[in-house]
Amino acid sequence: MGYSAALSRPRPSPISRAVVFHVFVLVWFSSHVVLAAEHPDYADALAKSLLFFQGQRSGRLPPDQAVTWRSDSATSDGSAANVDLSGGYYDGGDNVKFGFPMAFTATMLSWSIIEYGGRMQGRVHDARAAVRWATDYLLKAATATPGTLYVGVGDADADHHCWERPEDMDTPRTVYSVSASAPGSDVAGETAAALAAASVVFKAADPAYSRRLVAAAKDVMTFAWQHQGKYSDHVGGGVSNYYPSYSGYTDELLWGSAWLLWATKNTSYLADVISLGANDGVDMFSWDNKLAGARILLSRRALLNGDKRLDAFTRQAEDFICRVLPKSASPSSSTPYTPGGLMHRSDNANLQYVASASFLLTTYAKYMAGSKLTFSCQNLPVTHKTLRALAKRQVDYVLGTNPLGMSYMVGYGARWPRRIHHRASSMPSEAAHPARIGCQEGFDTYLYAPGDNPNVLAGAVIGGPDQNDAFPDDRTDYARSEPTTYTSAPLVGCLAYFAGSYKNK
Repeated sequence: MGYSAALSRPRPSPISRAVVFHVFVLVWFSSHVVLAAEHPDYADALAKSLLFFQGQRSGRLPPDQAVTWRSDSATSDGSAANVDLSGGYYDGGDNVKFGFPMAFTATMLSWSIIEYGGRMQGRVHDARAAVRWATDYLLKAATATPGTLYVGVGDADADHHCWERPEDMDTPRTVYSVSASAPGSDVAGETAAALAAASVVFKAADPAYSRRLVAAAKDVMTFAWQHQGKYSDHVGGGVSNYYPSYSGYTDELLWGSAWLLWATKNTSYLADVISLGANDGVDMFSWDNKLAGARILLSRRALLNGDKRLDAFTRQAEDFICRVLPKSASPSSSTPYTPGGLMHRSDNANLQYVASASFLLTTYAKYMAGSKLTFSCQNLPVTHKTLRALAKRQVDYVLGTNPLGMSYMVGYGARWPRRIHHRASSMPSEAAHPARIGCQEGFDTYLYAPGDNPNVLAGAVIGGPDQNDAFPDDRTDYARSEPTTYTSAPLVGCLAYFAGSYKNK
């Protein structure tokens, strides 16, 4: 996952390089931005993005469930292993619970609240509820059986051979786990990060729950260190085929230790992060590779608390940013952009990378502003305003400021995707169609149907356009039309920040 930095170039004078930088940035943004009459309604987008998580809920739904076309599902999950693993989230448009991306979702929702909860304009309760739906499940997964961490429910291969509502599904609900004999430091480290970050969220709102979270986080982190290995080397079924740990597990050891350092203030975790100190260069942040996120997180302590022992992580964070900025602002950039100005890291679910990078840009900008920091990308100066401008451009693109005038958030704006790759959204609700819809009937009647989805999964952010800004709105095109929880989670933080900064009249 590492990328080499660009070679150094001759150094211009300080005045000339500042002029060049501002001209480049002006040219880049003016050539890529489709101007709007006003800023997007970030507060509305934030409300919808939080509502999306209700549409992804598994288990027995609460009385205040607002996405009313969903019903109870998978209420006996875990019974195959004689444990209760009901609840949690389906990761995307299928009916499987993958613990690795679910934990990352919970971590990023928590980080969004920690940094931007004060800007959520009354939505912080909804955000906490979204975190808790995940962490209630993760607590069960971490504590139900001593020495075992449950990391998934549902036979992913069987699930993907059916097109069923979650309320109807009859595919095997196989339970997957890691243990001392089948280790998974990656999924354990991410689970520890999620529980630790959530403990910070609930420290004042629910102190008893916060203590439970941090206690479980410590235990899972200890397990991750003591029994090292990649979970995708040990977990059977389809789980490791869909979310294998390409980046290994060192990044999760760093990530989990960084969050426990914040949650506990215990300096043993400081020693752990310093001992890891990975030097790999990265230009993406995702459910798989946490290095960039861990470095930004540790930079907070270095910049705002003056902990010089973590200065190396600040330099690594800035290296990541130099790789993400456009070429006009950073000669060492390794991030492609579409003609319309969107970061384009992958043909598959690209907006997950856009959302996660935008969160890190917004958050590092906050740390820079708080510490009055500036830095350079090969002699081109970078300020907190540089990062915020790029993050805003990416978020605005997602919300419709793009060549197609298409919002990639369902239900937001005048034009948005109508045929998303999502089983529950694409099929009639139980209220509208009480009879069961079978596996193959779902494919024939609903997946391949030409019309719009009958249920609007408001707030869902899909995979997004291709490298040329084109988008077909095709339900069968999962790479571009499927929403995921780990795309929306970091976007919540961005939307909260911009909602507090730009308010439409």
